[in-house]
Amino acid sequence: MRLPLLTTLLVALTAQAAPLPPTARTEVDALLTRLQSSGCEFNRNGSWYAGAEAKAHLLKKLDYLEGKGMVSTAEQFIERGASASSMSGKPYLVRCAGKAPVESAQWLKAELLQVRAARAASAPRQPG
Repeated sequence: MRLPLLTTLLVALTAQAAPLPPTARTEVDALLTRLQSSGCEFNRNGSWYAGAEAKAHLLKKLDYLEGKGMVSTAEQFIERGASASSMSGKPYLVRCAGKAPVESAQWLKAELLQVRAARAASAPRQPG
């Protein structure tokens, strides 16, 4: 009797929610803030949404992924939650003024590079 109970407890413990590490959470928050304030639109399953609505939707997906322990980096969030509809499988798109729509994964990865470059530029320099 003890062995099945122990196995059940171990499975339950390993399946618990795993929040993003602080650096990854900061990056994801920065990405979603950039999307919200970009003036760009977000396409999900054929409908266009403002940045604030896109951010709210993607935060729900992030909560789900964290709850399942499925994401630990900004890249994993982009790949597993912010690039396609989990319902239809269709890729999300981002459309900015005067530009053709691009897949959200491409847009978010480019923004992530900018977030990281800005963080590196503002980091204190080590004495050399």
